[in-house]
Amino acid sequence: MIFYQNYNIMKQEEINFKDNKDKFLGGYIKTMNILVINCGSSSLKYQLIDMSNESVLAKGLAERIGIEGSRIKHEPTGKDKVLIEKDMPDHKAALEIVTNALVDGEIGSIASMDEISAVGHRVVHGGEKFSASVIIDENVMKGIEECINIAPLHNPPNIMGIRACQELMPNVPMVAVFDTAFHQTMPEDSYIYALPYELYEKYKIRRYGAHGTSHKYVAYRTAELLGKDLSELKLITCHLGNGASIAAIKNGKVVDTSMGFTPLEGLIMGTRCGDIDPAIVPFIMEKENLTPSEVSDLLNKKSGVLGISGVSSDFRDIEDAMAAGNHRAKLSLEIFNNAVVKYIGSYAAIMDGVDAIIFTAGLGENSKEAREEICKYFTYLGVELDLEANDMRGKERVVSTENSKVKVMVVPTNEELMIARDTLGLVK
Repeated sequence: MIFYQNYNIMKQEEINFKDNKDKFLGGYIKTMNILVINCGSSSLKYQLIDMSNESVLAKGLAERIGIEGSRIKHEPTGKDKVLIEKDMPDHKAALEIVTNALVDGEIGSIASMDEISAVGHRVVHGGEKFSASVIIDENVMKGIEECINIAPLHNPPNIMGIRACQELMPNVPMVAVFDTAFHQTMPEDSYIYALPYELYEKYKIRRYGAHGTSHKYVAYRTAELLGKDLSELKLITCHLGNGASIAAIKNGKVVDTSMGFTPLEGLIMGTRCGDIDPAIVPFIMEKENLTPSEVSDLLNKKSGVLGISGVSSDFRDIEDAMAAGNHRAKLSLEIFNNAVVKYIGSYAAIMDGVDAIIFTAGLGENSKEAREEICKYFTYLGVELDLEANDMRGKERVVSTENSKVKVMVVPTNEELMIARDTLGLVK
């Protein structure tokens, strides 16, 4: 059971896409290839999907963008995987390499860019203006740009990806799919901050959350794997990577999530500080003589595990440094794991229990050590990790024992498929 949300036609009702796609899409779908672009703070994931059967024609990951050692892992279906090692100073440079690879005579999957019917873009923040996916025009671009101050690490590369695609494919429709949409079910007591209420009324300062497309996919996939309806479950989804967030999903609705007004709140991350005492901000500004822009840059780009370890924003580099005896690298991972534990514990309390804890994204899917360190704190909930099952990377699997009262699962996220479905529903 895989669900698709068509905001225009279905009025936000969840429907079974695979069983009904012919009814809704007719013959036009037979030739529709959708390119999905998912720009993260230091990465660019992409998939070219044939929506007649949701098969992936090509996919890949550009990683370490803006970091030494940048590369693209390009995987054309039916052909050998290719590693493209090129300097990628920004997301625009990465996207140019990606599109060249898609039409390359040897490693490509299509003959020309004309075979791409639409492009779906992940956009992190839509504020209160965008509560659903939309076809991109200049008014939408203006709205996305207005949210840059809320998501300074992600909306700029999202915009860069959109603009680059518009230049490459000027006649191809583009769709923005917002990370904040899935979290719009949060109740007021979860999203309102303890500030003068008029600040919310004037500036819409509230909790929005992020990674919504990932949390949504993982939640529905978990329900499918457990053979239950999502409306019957209490889930805690842990999207752990360079950007990290946790969501409490009760009976199919998000009731709380760790990221807030911006993606800066919540867990410490690759370069973000996460939760800190707000009084630290003016203190640093005064002591270091920083402007608001400079202190924002410090909190968003120079903090997190990078700031603590002094090694890197990439968790793999930090794990290597810890194994070599680097104390600060070890400390940064301990602080990260601590933050995850605190959020899981608080969300279990908010929902009055939890049926499953799910790990996804780069670190969540691939670090058995992180999963083990985090789960050891939940024996009081009846969590019992199966160390043998947990000894793997990037596989869809239950990693708790049969006797565990709370299921622990690894579910690789598929944000691209969710984005492609929304794109399809709007441009068909």
